[in-house]
Amino acid sequence: MMRRKPALGPLLYIGSMALIGLYFTFAAVQGDYGVFRRAEVDAEARKLRAELRELRVEVAEMENLTRRLSDEYLDLDLLDARAREVLGLIRADEIVIR
Repeated sequence: MMRRKPALGPLLYIGSMALIGLYFTFAAVQGDYGVFRRAEVDAEARKLRAELRELRVEVAEMENLTRRLSDEYLDLDLLDARAREVLGLIRADEIVIR
């Protein structure tokens, strides 16, 4: 009886296709444009949107203070408070407790 040698061509083809499939699966999950990178980008986008909201609130507060200290609309109480804070001034009739 004669033994047949196993056909290497089909085995090599199936093995190489399996390796190529594994490579593309790995790239789809871990690559530069993969699922994990997409999750990182989404998390960073949410963080940046929250930071943008905080900055918009801060800008609105600064615009309000700027308008209240402008020549067109001068809030004397705000001006007095800012002068006290920045220059460390007090009135003669006030008592300072530290």
